[in-house]
Amino acid sequence: MNMKEISKVVDLVRESNPLVHNITNVVVTNFTANGLLALGASPVMAYAKEEVAEMASIAGALVLNMGTLRPEEVEAMLLAGKSANTNDVPVLFDPVGAGATSYRTEVARHIPAEIDLAIIRGNAAEVANVINERWEIKGVDAGTGNGDVVSIARQAADELNTVAVITGKEDVVTDGERTILIRNGHSILTQVTGTGCLLTSVIGAFVAVEKDYVKAAVAALTFYGVTAELAAAKTVEKGPGSFQIEFLNQLANTTSDDIEKYGKIEELE
Repeated sequence: MNMKEISKVVDLVRESNPLVHNITNVVVTNFTANGLLALGASPVMAYAKEEVAEMASIAGALVLNMGTLRPEEVEAMLLAGKSANTNDVPVLFDPVGAGATSYRTEVARHIPAEIDLAIIRGNAAEVANVINERWEIKGVDAGTGNGDVVSIARQAADELNTVAVITGKEDVVTDGERTILIRNGHSILTQVTGTGCLLTSVIGAFVAVEKDYVKAAVAALTFYGVTAELAAAKTVEKGPGSFQIEFLNQLANTTSDDIEKYGKIEELE
């Protein structure tokens, strides 16, 4: 997997304008929609159980995000996910805060048990808790703990039969056999709420146009990280508000050439 072929996926997303169906949380809905639009995808936020199955069936990808968890949305996620599976639409799952409460952890484990996932994306603590591995967590954003992140990612990929994406200082993508590290990004991303949730939806846009889900995820993470670096270079001294606006601008402006120039990936043995 080389940077040139990875960078081409960015152009394919913009040419294809894929429809990404998001069942996401109330904190990030606007930011997610604007981020997908800036990238060149078409977001739809449909939550009603009466329509989610139909909407998911025509989408390029379905993103399930349990950030602000309610029973009605869990029901909608299950209906949408099963419809997506039936219609060969890739499903991405963001288990926000798995491990923080017993209810949240129960849901985070129930969804992959009922739905075939193309991608699971979270921090190390979230993904570890989905597969019932002990990892310390405090709040929904905690990613620190004791353990080997690559091993957790590989275990999740094997147990859930999916591509596991664990994000942090370094990002890990694996299907259990191929494992790639991505070393792009900027720490200011952690000062803007919703950047992780948007990332999962951006991966959804890439998965919608590239059926090698490892390649799609690596391309999305590299694109996202380079975009953050370019936006931060212009705004980091001003603060997170300026960065957020510039990040949306840069999602529209980062090119495949930028990916080739600044992307940093490493394939592990």
